[in-house]
Amino acid sequence: MTVTEAIHLVMTAPGPAEVFGTDDATRRYHQLARLLHPDTAGADGTDPRATDAFVRLAELWQRHRNAGRDTVTIDTGRHRYVVDRTATYVGDLADLYRHGDDQLVKVPRDPANNDLIAREQTALARLAERGDPRYLPYVPRLVDAFRHRDTGTGALRQVSVLGTPTGLYSLAEVRRAHPDGVDARDAAWMFRRLLVGLGFAHRTGLVHGAVLPGHVLIEPQQHGVVIVDWCYASVDGSPVPALVPAYADWYPDEIRRRHAPGPGTDLAMAARCLAWLTGERAPAPVRRFTAGCQLAALRQRPDDAWRLLAEFDDLIERLWGPRRFRPFTMPDPNHRQGTDPNPR
Repeated sequence: MTVTEAIHLVMTAPGPAEVFGTDDATRRYHQLARLLHPDTAGADGTDPRATDAFVRLAELWQRHRNAGRDTVTIDTGRHRYVVDRTATYVGDLADLYRHGDDQLVKVPRDPANNDLIAREQTALARLAERGDPRYLPYVPRLVDAFRHRDTGTGALRQVSVLGTPTGLYSLAEVRRAHPDGVDARDAAWMFRRLLVGLGFAHRTGLVHGAVLPGHVLIEPQQHGVVIVDWCYASVDGSPVPALVPAYADWYPDEIRRRHAPGPGTDLAMAARCLAWLTGERAPAPVRRFTAGCQLAALRQRPDDAWRLLAEFDDLIERLWGPRRFRPFTMPDPNHRQGTDPNPR
């Protein structure tokens, strides 16, 4: 957008909605403020209208902030979604807004990532259609998918509505709550359920491609696990399309080289999560187990989540005897889940 276009937009808009739209209003405001600030746009006197536009922009922003509306309505023509104006969760690519008690509306911050949101929609639909229904609680439920155009910016975004339970914590949050490492007996049930979810997905021809601490959620009381963010999924051996920069060194070599991944790709990253969760608290046999899952070459690693689960069960029974339920709690029940900006 040019300075002239910004001036025209601000000076002719009847109200805040036409300037800031319904998505990313704060980012839109800062973009316009940079264009119209008198120290930049009007400094050389080339466009004296910039100062007036900057003043009006500030007035419109104040009206926007004082509007008293805590929600935004997205009307798709088929359904109407009333969501919180402030994002409930902030993901790698998208912001997620609460709709009702058990749904989240996922909106990419940058329309350039629409293809990754569409990839996740395809993956979740495939899991629901081809997967064993007993294991569907291990992944989000795709409730709706549509394109939404911001009324102010004109940006067209691919949007998902996801059904997910409440009260979930990411492994990143779990690790932050246990800075000295998670007791390996507690991390064991998280890893076991993660293997079940991955085994379920692998049988449908999907590889998650980004099994990272921010993408694995646990429900502490019932020991549930939900694997989220299928935007990077590989379908029938296709390359993983992108990496999460903050976790670049977590990825196996085949992903960095854009080679075909396999189940062993996800299993290596899951084992990395287990090793990272427990830190120095893991017994030596568990450390050897996770190291064996992370060998350099894909062909050297385990490639069957269900078989790996059986091997892990044998290991933990040798270490701690027959499995028994261990209560696990998190310190802050009123948390706000988010991504971990520093995974190490």
